[in-house]
Amino acid sequence: MKILKQSIIISVVMLILCGLLFPLAMTGISQLVFNKQANGSMIEVKGKKVGSELIGQSFTDARFFRGRVSAVNYNTYTEEDKKPDKDGKVNYAGVVSGSQNLAPSSEVLKERVAKDIDEFLKANPTVKKEDIPGDLLTSSGSGLDPHISLDSAKVQMASVSKASGIGMEELNSMIEKAKDGRDIGVFGEERVNVLKLNLQIANKLGLLN
Repeated sequence: MKILKQSIIISVVMLILCGLLFPLAMTGISQLVFNKQANGSMIEVKGKKVGSELIGQSFTDARFFRGRVSAVNYNTYTEEDKKPDKDGKVNYAGVVSGSQNLAPSSEVLKERVAKDIDEFLKANPTVKKEDIPGDLLTSSGSGLDPHISLDSAKVQMASVSKASGIGMEELNSMIEKAKDGRDIGVFGEERVNVLKLNLQIANKLGLLN
């Protein structure tokens, strides 16, 4: 009975420490020291949340830069997803992330890449097929990647400039402002946050008023 009593006391103490006090302490510290990150790194425009720095969005308007291919459509529902089934019910797949994990030999992957190449060349007629950066044709592991490479941003400048009426020099300046450097100055590559970049364009075009 003595051992059983000690076991129960230790279990209760550890439950309170690890299950209550520690999470509360970590939550409190994160809210004080890393408030923005702890709340999803949200981007606000005139008091309205328009997205997260960490989650990509799908842009199809010719006036905006496009992000990477997403196997889960950046975790948003398409019109096809919203169509009811034979019983009249709409069955959403739920919150997901991930990629299709298709092998290089997959015919589905080959067809998808060929389709994306054709669409990109139609939207960017001054670009040659061999000059399309790889990250614009490959999906990220999460399907939520908010970034593209600098090359992927710059290769779209001509078509975005033509559609938006914004000069190339100004677009280049916007790209620099939306650029994220290497992690702690060493790891990874410089990349461009597509949402931050497109918000600059939307502001320039007066779409945020």
